[in-house]
Amino acid sequence: MPRGLRHKDSTEVSTTSIDVSHPTKIPAATATTVSATTASQLPAAPATDSTDTETSIDGDGATASLPVRLWDRAYNDLKQEERGLVDVYEKILSWQLQDGPGSAVPESQPNTIAQNNSDARRRQMIQLIHAGLDKTSREATVKESLGVAVNVVLLARNIISSAIQAMPQAALAWTGICLALEVLANPITATEANRKGVDYVVKRMDWYWSLSSNLLKNPPDHADELSGVRSELENRIVDLYKVLLSYQVKSVCSYYRNRGLVFLRDVIKLDNWDADLGAIRDAERCFRDDTEIYNAQQATSHLEQLVSHARNQEMQHMSEKDQQCLNHLRLTDPFDDKTRIERTKGGLLKDSYRWVLDNSDFQQWRNHPESRLLWIKGNPGKGKTMLLCGIINELDRDSSADACRRNVAYFFCQATDSRINNATAVLRGLVYLLVDRQPSLLPHVRSEYDRAGELLCKDGYTWDALSRIFTSILRDPNLRMTSLVIDALDECVTDLPQLLDLIAQKSSGSSRVKWIVSSRNWLEIEERLETAAEKARLSLELNAQSVANAVNAYIRHKVDELAQLKKYDPNTRDTVQGYLSSNANGTFLWVALVCQALADLKVQKWHTLEKLRSFPPGLDSLYARMIDYIRDSEDSDLCKHILAVATIVRRPVSLQELTSLVEMPGGISDDRESLGKIIELCGSFLTLRDQTVYFVHQSAQDFLLGKAAGQASKKASQVTFGWVFPSGTGSVDHDILSRSLHAMSTALRRDFVRVPDPDPLATVRYSCVYWVDHLCDSVPGTNTKRDDLLEDDEVVHTFLKTKYLYWLEALSLLRAMPEGVIAIRQLEDLLVRIRLTPL
Repeated sequence: MPRGLRHKDSTEVSTTSIDVSHPTKIPAATATTVSATTASQLPAAPATDSTDTETSIDGDGATASLPVRLWDRAYNDLKQEERGLVDVYEKILSWQLQDGPGSAVPESQPNTIAQNNSDARRRQMIQLIHAGLDKTSREATVKESLGVAVNVVLLARNIISSAIQAMPQAALAWTGICLALEVLANPITATEANRKGVDYVVKRMDWYWSLSSNLLKNPPDHADELSGVRSELENRIVDLYKVLLSYQVKSVCSYYRNRGLVFLRDVIKLDNWDADLGAIRDAERCFRDDTEIYNAQQATSHLEQLVSHARNQEMQHMSEKDQQCLNHLRLTDPFDDKTRIERTKGGLLKDSYRWVLDNSDFQQWRNHPESRLLWIKGNPGKGKTMLLCGIINELDRDSSADACRRNVAYFFCQATDSRINNATAVLRGLVYLLVDRQPSLLPHVRSEYDRAGELLCKDGYTWDALSRIFTSILRDPNLRMTSLVIDALDECVTDLPQLLDLIAQKSSGSSRVKWIVSSRNWLEIEERLETAAEKARLSLELNAQSVANAVNAYIRHKVDELAQLKKYDPNTRDTVQGYLSSNANGTFLWVALVCQALADLKVQKWHTLEKLRSFPPGLDSLYARMIDYIRDSEDSDLCKHILAVATIVRRPVSLQELTSLVEMPGGISDDRESLGKIIELCGSFLTLRDQTVYFVHQSAQDFLLGKAAGQASKKASQVTFGWVFPSGTGSVDHDILSRSLHAMSTALRRDFVRVPDPDPLATVRYSCVYWVDHLCDSVPGTNTKRDDLLEDDEVVHTFLKTKYLYWLEALSLLRAMPEGVIAIRQLEDLLVRIRLTPL
């Protein structure tokens, strides 16, 4: 709760006679005319809507609608957080229910409010506000008239001061009068601010009451994936209700407090109604941002379902062989990758990408038939991936509105995941989405699949086969107008040149296909794309102001979340926002990492500013700061080993797999909560999503490998590499190999038949597929110590001699037999290389 809304004064309050003793007789919708200061009408307590689709059982046994349930949650939370304030309010209400005589509520007045009668609570509150406004209306009218006179005198202050400056005694007296008038003006303005504020707050409560029924009505079947976002939006409404209720409760206490005491409080501005209203508007802005994200995701989900329905009707006519072909083509679903990226980055904020929709380069690409390739380039952390997510959403809306004429296919490269960090995977993902969205294109895949079978997507000639398929699809006269989007070309670590050549060539071919690609500012990419005929560049550095504005919008959104979570007072909130804005340097990732650190449960509100200033500007400087923090922690050795393994593995590993690759402290290998906390210790480098360990960004892995981009930070990056890999990366490969062989020797056995539950392969899935890769990288040929691994009766020979068939069975269960064939070939090649290497 913002500091301005807090109140713990239980001072005596005066009373007036109002009839709230029979709440059930109060009309569902009434309005009370306020004084001249607040001419508009206040609505009555919102009536329960019996048509609401989502209900719960109210405390009095009745069925409660969604708005009722949210209101009750907010009131009960406020009662817990602001116990003193709400207790004073409920004593006032208790006194009124007894219709007690006298001018003040005694301190001994018991709280007799029935907490299980939530409908009465809501109606009683609005009646108390009406009665309190009526009670103080004469006082407000007098203050309003007095305020006019005071303002007239104060406006003439400069003129009068000039006229009497030659008369010292008069000037001194006039100064005293002006000071007195300014002090007198405080209670006048406070009363006006409160009455206007109450008018605003009660109307907004009525508005959000009605809005919640429509905004959060039961989603259709296709929106199940939005349930988490919907639940979070409910929490945001409850937070908003709390600040609105706090203002109303505080106002009621003010109306029934001794009027002389109220005057004194207003003189010193103890009750800062303007600040309270400002906090409410901040909460409303935060809620509007979250609502916009929810609505956008809901609309996207709905449109996707419409397109999916149309696709499903086509796919119902596909043969079993067609379905099998499509399943084998799918390695990862780019749609799932995009959804994961948006979710893990906290949702797609429209303000973070909407600027590009009006950018002249983007408009040229979108509107002119001859403009077919747009390259979006920028430095790490500038928001390229989320920018492309936003562009894809816009293109998807176009294609959903015209589902029979347009396609959108996309792919997100990620260097740390071997499934999506190579040219073949990019082409495979694009072909999969094109066929998935336009099943009539499947015969182009079947022509190759019928010859090669499953090996089409597994064997060494995959790139050539997929290139033929892709070219055939682009030449299909029935291909719809198509947009192809590839993010992070710089994270395509295998065969990037041939992918760039294909993009340059194909973007100059079909008039029905347009391309958008993104990457860092790499000369290699620029040179290869230079051969494309119709191309345009959109540099984020050349659009620095637009990016800065987008980052500032993102900062406001993240600070609103922090302020709600940590209950920042206005000064703390403004300081955090100011520091982030001054030091972000147009980098989304830097803001995200700092906000993540500030949101940590261990960071108390009063430590926020000290913690904030410990974060230097610049990504690499922040990484260096976090490495120092990790090195000084009690778990530095464990963190170092986890960072080393996460950097070297061929794909992100699950927590269970990690326990077989890194020696964990005793007793926590089966404790997911503790394992998750260990990953949190590496917070600015690693993140946990769906029980899988990922790097927060490619730049984090680059920093650990000593490849930081900036010259100023390269030394810190290289020092970090020396700490994480004191004996080089080959030593880590060797450790992973040794632990993999040990884990597989323990877990693999005969006749799994099917994977039982719990899955005995859960900890060794990664090891089964990739142990040979780590063997090859840990045996460079000149290192005779590691060459001994391949000698007779050493660990590799022993494993193959005793577990070879079990390993093949495990690969079959993991559907990774083609990878096993490749691994065996790698072993053969390695043995040949070792034998040919001179001693």
